[in-house]
Amino acid sequence: MRRKNLCVSLALLLSLVGSLMPIAKANGAGKLTLDLFLDWETVAAPQISPDASQIIYTRRWADKINDRFESEIWIMNADGSKNRSLVKGSAPQWSPDGRRIAYIAQGQPSGAQLFVKWMDTGEETQITRVERGLNNFQWSPDGRRFTFNMNVPSTQQKFSVRLPQRPAGANWVAPPRVIDRLNYRADGSGYTPDGFSHLFIVPSDGGTPRQLTEGDFNHGAPEWTPDGQTIIFSAARRADWEYDRAGSDIYALTVSTGQIKQLTDRKGPDSNPTISPDGKMIAYTGIDFSEDTYSVNRLYVMNIDGSNKKDLTPTLDRAPQDLNWAADNSGIYFTAEDRGSNNVQFVATGGGAVKEITKGIHQINLTSMAANGLAAGTLASPLETGNIVAFNVKNPVIKKLTDVNGDLLENRKLGATEEIWYDSVGGMKVQGWIVKPPDFDPAKKYPLILYIHGGPHTMYGVSMASNFEFQNHAAEGYIVLYTNPRGSTGYGKAFGNAINNNYPGEDYDDLMNGVDAVIKKGYIDERNLFVCGGSGGGVLTSWIVGHTNRFAAAVVMKPVINWYSFVGTTDGASWYYNFKKLPWEDPAEHLRRSPITYVGNVRTPTMLLTGELDLRTPMEQTEQYYRALKLRKVDSVMVRIQDEYHGFNATPRHPSNRMSQIAYLRGWFDKYRKK
Repeated sequence: MRRKNLCVSLALLLSLVGSLMPIAKANGAGKLTLDLFLDWETVAAPQISPDASQIIYTRRWADKINDRFESEIWIMNADGSKNRSLVKGSAPQWSPDGRRIAYIAQGQPSGAQLFVKWMDTGEETQITRVERGLNNFQWSPDGRRFTFNMNVPSTQQKFSVRLPQRPAGANWVAPPRVIDRLNYRADGSGYTPDGFSHLFIVPSDGGTPRQLTEGDFNHGAPEWTPDGQTIIFSAARRADWEYDRAGSDIYALTVSTGQIKQLTDRKGPDSNPTISPDGKMIAYTGIDFSEDTYSVNRLYVMNIDGSNKKDLTPTLDRAPQDLNWAADNSGIYFTAEDRGSNNVQFVATGGGAVKEITKGIHQINLTSMAANGLAAGTLASPLETGNIVAFNVKNPVIKKLTDVNGDLLENRKLGATEEIWYDSVGGMKVQGWIVKPPDFDPAKKYPLILYIHGGPHTMYGVSMASNFEFQNHAAEGYIVLYTNPRGSTGYGKAFGNAINNNYPGEDYDDLMNGVDAVIKKGYIDERNLFVCGGSGGGVLTSWIVGHTNRFAAAVVMKPVINWYSFVGTTDGASWYYNFKKLPWEDPAEHLRRSPITYVGNVRTPTMLLTGELDLRTPMEQTEQYYRALKLRKVDSVMVRIQDEYHGFNATPRHPSNRMSQIAYLRGWFDKYRKK
């Protein structure tokens, strides 16, 4: 009966929030109301045509009727003109001659299949008809073939037993699932298929895919050499790879013979191989293995045969990503996180200082470069929700090519953002951002939401200020504070590794000092302080309410509550090494760092909110904390988001679930907000 009443009350809460939307629109013209999320669009992965005249990209939108997200491929001229829909699908790539595009879409017999569209006639052809989904496809340099990854069943014999024969017409339950691997589930997809990811090749006009690799190993995304004779990829092709924490190496596969040569062999992960236009060198990222929970990858080059390895970024305390070779083979363009922003940089293959190509308070993802220096990517900033941009690296004047949410935001004012830096314990400087209501008045007092990121090794960027959820909370009269406490990326190795074997730790102080810094500005109502976060942010939110009662209410999303039980139930075994000793060797640290240990101190009304399918921070973690809070009669409620994995507030499966997460979170805060 209690559970039934709880479900009814939650349904009424969401219904109430929904019923207020029309009133908000009528009484507050220009507000970013929750219903507008269904019209919010995103763009990704622009690709420049070989002649640099056109750009294709993926555009995602919400299917309001079927409660799912759909992706379409759009095309426009390189200057942004003639922007139009091309075909339903995603991950488009130009053929080397620019006459065709390949893309992924749902096909026959089922699942993701590879398609080709002819640009002159508009004809479309399904290239593959595989029974297991494929990914990471690449055109061969001559345009005659594709290579891609696909799962292949293991060659090892599984443990099995012989059961009595099933009677004719019997309707038995499915047989038991037999698991014999260390890691057997993955958040976002469920149980890992019984097999391994291998490389395949198929003619670009269709045919039967041919498997190129063998063995019980997983193989990374393939890259063709310009002569079309070799494929470069990363993998961990060694005995006991599941138990070896050294990571992947880079390999070369000769297509005609299937011969595989290992090009790197150090203890430490080497990945992201990117081949120079002349086919003589490979750029890649990697780092020597250590027991640190966070290390900064470096950018390397080596000859195509694996010789003459060189570290190009020995003094750059930031991790290169989005690697793109210069057309003349002179160096590599890349992006790197830095204090909330991402910009394009360049380093020569001969070494030397890293050169900054773009500047600005924004986040750029570089996805394509043409031979003439034209670069394309996505850009987001405090007031830019994310669009396709282009610029020439020789004269990097950034031009915005799309405005996907411009119509939705017309006559709607977004909240302004203020960057802050403040002092924390141990002499640490911490960066954060304050998102204010659109009609902000510094003479008034506002409720504050402290929103904590997950990871924990990730970075809140400046673009989060234009994030739909943050702006929606601001539109409803809340000030949102988001920060990058120690452990965050984008500030160097020492800052990121400061929580090694110390999590949660002084990152708690970083967050509390951030709240104090905003309160000192004079416009925060100290009776109305709220805190929330997901994943790593859920860890810290539950840690916070166990160590202070200063917050009026909290929302703990998809948390780790008990490190001792979490390491055995999450979808990856690497979390066993979060502390110096394994839990059965000495459980003390696992228990001391667990929020469940401090649940006896909690007085803060706390909502727990987790996806039913979550395999990263499984539901049992949420249930442990909820039961403990209820036993202590702390005002609490558990919200279980249906048919969602861990990423429901970043990459949800259903648009309605994202709206539910926002509505329940703010509804809980509204309930305890003192007027």
